[in-house]
Amino acid sequence: MVIGIDLGGMSAKAALLAGTKLEGKSRVVTSAEDPAEKTAVALAELAVQTAEKAGKSMDDVQAIGIGSPGFIDSARGVVVSWANFGWNNVPLGELVEKYTGKKTFVLNDANAAALGEYKFGAGKDYSDSVLITLGTGVGSGIIIGGKLFEGFRGAGAELGHTVIRMNGELCSCGRRGCFERYAATSALIRLTRESMQKERGSAMWRFACTLDEADGRTAFLAAKEGDSAAQRVLDEYIGALGEGIANVVNMLRPQAIIIGGGISAEGEALLEPLRRVVRARILVSEKDAPLALVCASLGNDAGLYGAAQYAFDRL
Repeated sequence: MVIGIDLGGMSAKAALLAGTKLEGKSRVVTSAEDPAEKTAVALAELAVQTAEKAGKSMDDVQAIGIGSPGFIDSARGVVVSWANFGWNNVPLGELVEKYTGKKTFVLNDANAAALGEYKFGAGKDYSDSVLITLGTGVGSGIIIGGKLFEGFRGAGAELGHTVIRMNGELCSCGRRGCFERYAATSALIRLTRESMQKERGSAMWRFACTLDEADGRTAFLAAKEGDSAAQRVLDEYIGALGEGIANVVNMLRPQAIIIGGGISAEGEALLEPLRRVVRARILVSEKDAPLALVCASLGNDAGLYGAAQYAFDRL
């Protein structure tokens, strides 16, 4: 049995993977103000709590896997850089191992989610898949030939920072026109609010009484009622999302593109128009190389599954 930990900026959650089931789910608060070693101690205590909650002891645990934000050198278990926590070259795996006595492996959180979906979720029927997670940014993970592709020293698979608009909007990475700037859920919210300001009669105002209340669902809800302003928002957003996905398909030609993040709850309202956009932009037709475009199925558990599976695979 192995424990998977999903480390985030405000909390970390953990679960024990026994076969195909997650047991003993637990959570602990995390803070950017805490030194790395204090966070490592908290994660070690979380692992113990998780095992106990699952009715096991740490003697039953073979290893621990941690999915962490940032640039991760997974071969060494080192968080090379994580801007939100100000971490640089933090040997997280070594630190947690010191306090648990269990071999600990660390990988990027988006890679963990991709591995989780491949092994246990929407990607389990495909040996080649790409997970695109839409949230504040665009996360991504790549599975090739049934194996997680991380790139040299874990620095690959940053698909959100490929450019889809030359000289476009400035991205947090310093480049202009990145996929992330146009396809993250935050981009959809920005488009929604801009449209609401211009279209005071839009049905979007019925679902968000103020601009601050507008979220990733607002335009979808209004478009379902036939609101033209909301539909234009979705057309622009899905167009950009499809542009970036088409680039990924042309580069890697996976069997499946898996869409994750809260927006995936929209299901076919998102996928149907997205498929049309992607099909119009890919080089090789689906008749010759079928492509599935589906939503992730594990929700917030994908990273837990993936981190645990990664540790199991590395043993």
